[in-house]
Amino acid sequence: MKHEIGNRTYIVADVEPLDVDGVRTVEVGSALWLLGFLALLPFYGRLEGDGNLWWLWTCLAGFGLGLCGLEYCRRRRRARAELAADTDE
Repeated sequence: MKHEIGNRTYIVADVEPLDVDGVRTVEVGSALWLLGFLALLPFYGRLEGDGNLWWLWTCLAGFGLGLCGLEYCRRRRRARAELAADTDE
């Protein structure tokens, strides 16, 4: 596909996106939030003393919200697969 804008021509390749449903992206993000929580857990006392305990709870909230997002993405993937199966038949 070619796009001509002004005196320039841009060629766009026909490629499929790598992660259409987002499941892998949300899995990696959730795992990183959990890793951050586990890495900060041994420093609970120091975080509390410095007034930065919210860092720990932010990591836990990120992990929890990531699990919700993961379920959403998995449902969306299933719905897209069912829709594709229905249109193929």
